[in-house]
This record gives sequence, C-alpha cells and structure tokens, in this order.
Amino acid sequence: MTSGRKLLAKWGLPELAGNGRFVSANIMDSVGNGLVLAFTVVYFTTTTSLSLGAIGAALSVGQFLALPVPVVAGTLIDRFGPRKVVVAANLVSAIGFSAFLAADAVWKIIAVQFVVQAGSSGYWTSSRALVLLAARGNDEARWFGFISALRNIGGGFGVALASLAIAWDSSGVRVLVVANALTFVAAAGLMAAWQPVSGQDAPPRVSRRAEGGGYGAVLRDRRYMRLVVANVPFVLAASVLPVLLAVYVTEVLDADAWLVGACVVGNMVLVALVQTLVARVIERRRPTRVLALSGVVNAVSFALFGLLPALPSGVVAAGLLLAMAVFTLAEMLSLPPSGELSTSLAPERIRGRYLGVFQLSWTLGNAIAPALLTLLLGHGPAWPWLVLIALNLLAVPLVLGLGPGEPGPDDRARPEPSAPALLAEEGTSP
Repeated sequence: MTSGRKLLAKWGLPELAGNGRFVSANIMDSVGNGLVLAFTVVYFTTTTSLSLGAIGAALSVGQFLALPVPVVAGTLIDRFGPRKVVVAANLVSAIGFSAFLAADAVWKIIAVQFVVQAGSSGYWTSSRALVLLAARGNDEARWFGFISALRNIGGGFGVALASLAIAWDSSGVRVLVVANALTFVAAAGLMAAWQPVSGQDAPPRVSRRAEGGGYGAVLRDRRYMRLVVANVPFVLAASVLPVLLAVYVTEVLDADAWLVGACVVGNMVLVALVQTLVARVIERRRPTRVLALSGVVNAVSFALFGLLPALPSGVVAAGLLLAMAVFTLAEMLSLPPSGELSTSLAPERIRGRYLGVFQLSWTLGNAIAPALLTLLLGHGPAWPWLVLIALNLLAVPLVLGLGPGEPGPDDRARPEPSAPALLAEEGTSP
C-alpha cells in the first residue's frame, strides 16, 4: 500500500480507485439537495404573489403525495438495479426544478413539488444499495461514513450558493433554479458513466430471482420491520436541526440568531471532517450496538437542550454549543450502522423492496416531524426534548433485539455467519 493510500486509510476513507464518477455524482447530488433545503420557500415567495400560508400548504401537499414513491422505487431497483434508478431519479428532479420557472399557482406548486420529491425519494431509496456496488470487501461502514461527509460538504456549499442568490433579487433565484436543475443532470450523467468495480450491477439476474418475492415478504420479516420502526426516532432526531433549532434558540432561549448559524455550520464542519474517522473507529463493532449507542447519545444531547432555559444567560451560548456537539456525535455514530443494517439485513434478491420500506421510515418521519415538534413546543419548551429522549431510548432495545447478524429470511438453510462475515457476504452474494 502506498503512503497516500495508508494516509487515506488512517483517515477512515474507503478505497476510492475506480469510483471517481460515483463520488462526483454524490457531490453534485448533495449540492442540489442543499439548494433545495435553503431556497424552495423563498423562491416561491419571491416569484409569485401567493401568501406564505398558501405556498407552505402547497409544498406540504406535494410532499405527502410523493410518500408512496419509495415503494415504487424499491420495485424498480429490483428490476433494473439501483444505478439506473438513481439516474432516472436525478433526471426527474431536474425536470421538477426546471418546471419551477412556470409554477405561479397553487396547483402548479403542488405538481412541481411532487415531481421534485419523487426524484428525491427515488434517489435516497437507491443510494444505500449503490454503496454496496462501490464497496470492496468489508468497508461498507467506511463508505457510508464517507458518503455522509460528502453530503455535508456538498449540502453546505449548496446552502451558501442559495444564500448568495437570495441576497440578489428574483433574477438570482431564477438563475439558481436553472443551476440546480443542471446539477441533477450532471449527477445523472456521472452515475450513468460509472462502472461499479464490484461487478454486481446486473439487474436482469436480480429481476428473475425477484419473481415470487414482494412487499409481503418484507412486511413478514419481523426483524427488518423492527429496524424500520426503530429508525423513526432517529429520523425525528435528525429533524431537530431543520425544524426545531432556530425557533427554540430565538424564541425560547431569546438568544441571538447568529447562534443558529454557528450551530448549523459547526454541525456541517464536524461531520465533514470527522465522520470518516468515526466510521473507522466503529467499523469493527457490531452495527446494532453502535446504533443503540447513538440513541443513548441522542438522549443525552436532548437532555442538554432541554436544560438550557434553566442556565444563566451568560452561559446559554456555551451550553447550546455543547448540546450541539453531542447531537452531532450521535448523528455521526448513527449514519454508518443505519446504512449497513438497512442493506445487510435485506436479502439480495428483493433488496430494493426492503430499501423502499426502510426509506418510508425517513419520508414518514420527515413528514410528521414539523407538525409533531412544533405542537410539542407549543405545550412547553421541555416537551419536544422529553418526547425525543423517550423515543430514542425506546429505540435502543429495538435495535439490540435485531441480534448480532443471524441469517435473513432467505438464508435459513445456510450456516449462521458471524456479523462481520454477513456484512462481507453482502458484497459478493451470488
């Protein structure tokens, strides 16, 4: 191993040779999603005469209409392979953002939001399976950590671009829409040109084997459904940053708004710089134990957030940054094992359907988080944190109950492998 490769390995990075287009496509996708996060509402308030309430309602309706998309995407993954589904999903997102230019009525906003969310859901449903195409041997944890770091870097860059455009005028946000559509086109082209080094991208074989399997098999797999249910508290925890943090800091703590920006930027920087190192540390640990630990660390961070109103005003900022650091640690602990388990516990022949169900935990969690967290906050500043603490602690026994890696429903006749062996098999299963 060359000195350069040794340095990359020490930093927790996976083997990148042959996967340059895959990495570049993830960066482009992350920039596009960062732009989505930052400017969608601002775009429509700037370019239309509709009220903020009407725009918000239209965006919510479009998002709810797209909730079943992961189910459809899962079937397509089993039939055509995850790479082709991601290419199509990126093109759908590009079409949706291009249509933003003509969206000047409520029904049009609903339609374009549905198209954009459909593309996004298709991408996220497929993205975990793509890691298995890029991974060599047993480095899935490193790949999941690396992709998470890339998404934070690209997402932060996208937010920065959006901020510059918003500071401009309506022409700026229109240019931003076009640029965002082009990022998804570029990502689609890169993904289409990528040839996975694992040689597993063979959808016709997978499609034939998938006959006789379906979503009924997924729903009957109690172990996997336990993982899906356990993931919802982690989704709600992740929603604290976009949904709850700003209103809690400015209205409950009565602190300066710059602290919100400091927390968000600090989270992005820490994940970008440290996530791969965390993935390296945890890669030899059982994913179930690491994910359970992240639930406990989440609970600690929410306890710290909940105690902030009782602190003297002079130390609130320091307490907030501490709570945010612990929250970020929990995020970095949860992402690699969550991705590993969602793929390694799914049988290869209908893995797409399994991932479709797993993605539903994210889409449903993200859909209910704004209403749930703000409703709880309306009943008192402690309620969101108490509920989040309880849910994340309840997830701990659910995750630990998954076991160390016993055979999946389609592997009962095979000898029971160890957890590392099972994860390694996912890269070479016939």
